[in-house]
Amino acid sequence: MADIAKDIADLRILNAKFIHNFITCDVASHSQIIHPRFICINSAGGKQERSSYLHDWATDFDPELIPYWDTRNEQIEVFGDVALVRSTNKYVRVVTGQEVTGMTTYTDTYIREHSWQCIQAQLTPVSPENYPSDDTIVSVYLKGILQQ
Repeated sequence: MADIAKDIADLRILNAKFIHNFITCDVASHSQIIHPRFICINSAGGKQERSSYLHDWATDFDPELIPYWDTRNEQIEVFGDVALVRSTNKYVRVVTGQEVTGMTTYTDTYIREHSWQCIQAQLTPVSPENYPSDDTIVSVYLKGILQQ
């Protein structure tokens, strides 16, 4: 029988690794935690297959253009060998010289075959009235550096 507390702890570590891999553009590490049949559904509803997703992963984060990034409101649920990892990222992006703040909620679906791997990531923009509060912050990156 599965140990739910251990599964949640393992998935919390994977979620932190997922975010860290994005911030550091670490394709090799990220490739290990996403399933061979992984797909991403972006915030515009577009679907991106694994190879294209990993290609973009190498350059998607630029600390000069995204000086602030946090993860908040993390929720993890386990259903046997399937898990949902939900969280929200707050970001500050520099767009045409101006800072723009926004939030995106993601739902990552993990399956456990030999180990937990993310099989789907889905991104949803968040309206300001639905922003999770600062007291739910799990991690903060400033110019690509994890703050303690």
